[in-house]
Amino acid sequence: MVCANGINQFVGYYPTIDSAVNDWTDTPLPGQVSMSGLAHAAGTTKMPPAGRLVAVDIPATYSHFDHRQELVYLPPIWFVRSAHRQALPAVELIGGERGGPGDWVRLGNAVQVSDAYAHRHHGFAPILVFVDATHRFDNDTECVNGPRGNSADHLDEDIPRYVEKTFGASTNPRQWAVAGFSMGGTCALDLVVEHPDVFDHFVDISGDLAPYTTTPAASLHDLYGGDVALEKANEPLLVMRAHGKYHGVNGLFLTSTEELRHQHEAEELSKAGAKVGIWSRVEISPGTHVWQFAAPAFASAYPWLANQLVLPQHEGSHTKPA
Repeated sequence: MVCANGINQFVGYYPTIDSAVNDWTDTPLPGQVSMSGLAHAAGTTKMPPAGRLVAVDIPATYSHFDHRQELVYLPPIWFVRSAHRQALPAVELIGGERGGPGDWVRLGNAVQVSDAYAHRHHGFAPILVFVDATHRFDNDTECVNGPRGNSADHLDEDIPRYVEKTFGASTNPRQWAVAGFSMGGTCALDLVVEHPDVFDHFVDISGDLAPYTTTPAASLHDLYGGDVALEKANEPLLVMRAHGKYHGVNGLFLTSTEELRHQHEAEELSKAGAKVGIWSRVEISPGTHVWQFAAPAFASAYPWLANQLVLPQHEGSHTKPA
């Protein structure tokens, strides 16, 4: 219990003991429905007052990554039957190394933030996908393919294909984004710069300069099985330099006043991105490396992110939100 409390103090995962127990025991989240339950709510002619959270079992067809049940948030507009409704954009949300798919719901308040946005925008909001990048609580994959599983393939192959097919999400990378906190922040940038054909936008909250576990030697061993070439293929600075000019890729780096290392790394990544056409901004707000910082940081970034995901009308999307 002392060890668990130490981890909790470092990452700020659980504000209360009850929230920790709920997460560890996979207690259903408020408003969570099954796929069968979702079928009864779809196809209405009246806009529901809020979106719905559905539990999904996404096949690991491409990755063979052993993962837990994941969650998808569908905004109110998704439920309205309309011949003119365009495919909705989507955002994958990734938590820290020690957590689960429900963290962004329980601790990051992402559903409340999205519902509030939808209420102000006639039911429109992106589809949110609360993903499992680690398989279990103590399996720090950093969202790369390696000895700890093909996490990257799950995130950039299995999930987008499933969400596009099952929920009618857009297949346009300009309408897909990744957002994450801590390890998830590192993943958000890495996935976008490595796979701009899948994701074009990121929100990196307190991520590292590159995938990292405890030491450089341990990272090489744990994440890549000692394969230096594979390690280099997952370092954003090297990936951006090798890729060359990007088009339409942008993002935010959000970090706290107490995280001096993350501030410097965010600035370095932002400057490197600018050289290859990636627009980004570094924002520093009061706080420390805890969910109590990450949740309001995401809330402040959400309107910007939603706006990036809406295509101009001539590209066949929703009218741009105000």
